[in-house]
Amino acid sequence: MMNALWTRVLRTVYRKEPITGFVMTVGAVNVAIGGIDQSSSLVFFGLSLVSVGLALRWWHHFHTKPSVKLSAPPEQVPVHILPPSSPLPNLTKK
Repeated sequence: MMNALWTRVLRTVYRKEPITGFVMTVGAVNVAIGGIDQSSSLVFFGLSLVSVGLALRWWHHFHTKPSVKLSAPPEQVPVHILPPSSPLPNLTKK
């Protein structure tokens, strides 16, 4: 259950913003390794990477143009190239 949830969360993070997701994942791994080894410098480096990733995501969120258009484009009338009743050619073997 937890493994499936973890993979789903990572997949959505990487699909939306792969660079910031990678930076935050590397930072989280550094925090975990530094916490296990009791290395405060690695924990600090990991926390700084996670904060940089969050800052990049926040900056990207506010500086991208919205992809959804507010007004729908006018309907285009299809152009018919052939006449409405075109006779089919006779395909017989000679």
